[in-house]
Amino acid sequence: MGRAKYHYVYSCNIFCSLLLAAVKLLQAADSFKDQTFFLSQVSQDALRRTLFPLAGLTKDFVKKIAAENRLHHVLQKKESMGICFVGKRNFENFILQYLQPRPGKFISIEDNKVLGTHKGWFLYTLGQRAKIGGLREPWYVVEKDGTKGDVFVAPRTDHPALYRDLLRTSRVHWIAEEPPAALVRDKMMECHFRFRHQMALVPCVLTLNQDGTVWVTAVKAVRALAPGQFAVFYKGDECLGSGKILRLGPSAYILQKGKSKSRVATEGPGDGPGNGPRLGPAL
Repeated sequence: MGRAKYHYVYSCNIFCSLLLAAVKLLQAADSFKDQTFFLSQVSQDALRRTLFPLAGLTKDFVKKIAAENRLHHVLQKKESMGICFVGKRNFENFILQYLQPRPGKFISIEDNKVLGTHKGWFLYTLGQRAKIGGLREPWYVVEKDGTKGDVFVAPRTDHPALYRDLLRTSRVHWIAEEPPAALVRDKMMECHFRFRHQMALVPCVLTLNQDGTVWVTAVKAVRALAPGQFAVFYKGDECLGSGKILRLGPSAYILQKGKSKSRVATEGPGDGPGNGPRLGPAL
C-alpha cells in the first residue's frame, strides 16, 4: 500500500500506512524548533489523527514565505521563550504565590558546612546556580532533601557532584505502543536520549526491566539529571518514546570518594608514600 505523509508545525514527520500500521514520530528538519521532546507521550491513536504541515521546513524558510505573501504579523511575532504563561516576573515570587515557604539550609556537599538559608527546596532544580546571600563565588544545586528541606550545593559549574551516568525511568511510553524488537529480544539496546528540549542527544544503553521501566546508562556522565524530568529516547531521527526519571545513580563525586576510600583500604597505612596516603576532598 502507499504511504501518506503527515507533519507537525516545526516539529516532526509522521508516516503511516493506509492500513493504520504503527506511525513513527520523526524529528523535524528545523532541529531548533523540533517538538518531539514534548510529543513523546502522545498516543498512537492521537498521532494517527494529527497533521504536521511544516515538519520539512525551517523557520527561516517559513518566514521567507510569509514575507513573500506580506504576512507581516507573522514576521513580527516574538518567540515564546521560557515559561510563557508566567510572563516577565520573578519566578520565586510567582511560585510562592501558590506554595507556602518552607525555609531550609544551603549545605556544602563537600564538608556539610551550612552556607546560608532559602525559602523552599522546591524553588530549585538540580544544576542551577543557587544565589546564597553573602557569597560572591557561584555555587550550584546538586541534591535536595525534601524531608528536611536542605539543598546541597557545590562550587563550580563543572563540579563532579553535578554529573551522573545512570538513571531509572517509570514505565516507558513507546510511540509504537510496544518496546523496540531489539530491546525485547536482547533486554538491552543502544540508542540516544535527552532530558531537556534542544539539548544535544546523549548516546546511551537501555536495559529493559520486567515492569516496563528501563535503566539508562549514558556513555558519558551527564550534567544536572533530575528526578521528575522525562528521558526521551531516539534511534536515528525517530523518537521512540519517553519515561519519567524516577531514580538517579550515584554522582561522579560520590564514585570518586568511594574509589579513594577503597584505594586507602587496599594499600593500608604503610603502603603509601611517607606516612601513608592523605585524603582531601575528592574533586
